[in-house]
Amino acid sequence: MLLGIETSTATGSVAVGDEASVLAEVVLGVQSRHAESVLPAVEFALATAGLTLDGLDGVVVGAGPGSFTGVRVGAATAKGLVRARGLPLFAYSGLLALASGAGVDRPVCALFDARRGEVYAACYRVGDAVDEVLAPGARVLEDVLDAVGGLDPLYAGDGALAYRDAIAGRGGRVAPAHMAVPRASALIWLATTFPARGRVPEPVSWEPSYLRDPGAVRGVGRGAMG
Repeated sequence: MLLGIETSTATGSVAVGDEASVLAEVVLGVQSRHAESVLPAVEFALATAGLTLDGLDGVVVGAGPGSFTGVRVGAATAKGLVRARGLPLFAYSGLLALASGAGVDRPVCALFDARRGEVYAACYRVGDAVDEVLAPGARVLEDVLDAVGGLDPLYAGDGALAYRDAIAGRGGRVAPAHMAVPRASALIWLATTFPARGRVPEPVSWEPSYLRDPGAVRGVGRGAMG
């Protein structure tokens, strides 16, 4: 029984489930502050599932990229829980979580809006195995389209919605808005299906992948995510 925490984007979620079912999933709305809402959401999801922290066998978290604040809050919450309870930690890219939740038989190019004219992008084929077609990175959209356009992927995520016209202009197909958010339940599916891919050997020293420094470090904070 796993607890999933996904806070890579403005709309986050917390879920409880195993390989057979999702017992509860709580959405953290666009206007919420992840730092203030994650722990109450965890408590609510566990209560809805009829469980306590003692009933968990592990925690799985979105490993970035995305909102710097959101990713940091999710990682800190997950690390605190596994340390306090002696549980294993699993971590997967939020881009992979988005792609794995699309439910389509074709490559999925997951795009998060990174602002400053860039997207966080990765492309996967997800089935009996995970085939990473394009590794996660902060890229200009045109570079992404050049790299994977020939595969005719489905483009998904808030970055795909933000650049819908440019993607369509290159013949690409964009997933609808309800498929634009990575889900905590998708993280649970990944951890129960591909556990070795996400198992974190040393949770205490593990850090998520931000892919680029936060704006405050770079000196351009007004354009930075989160």
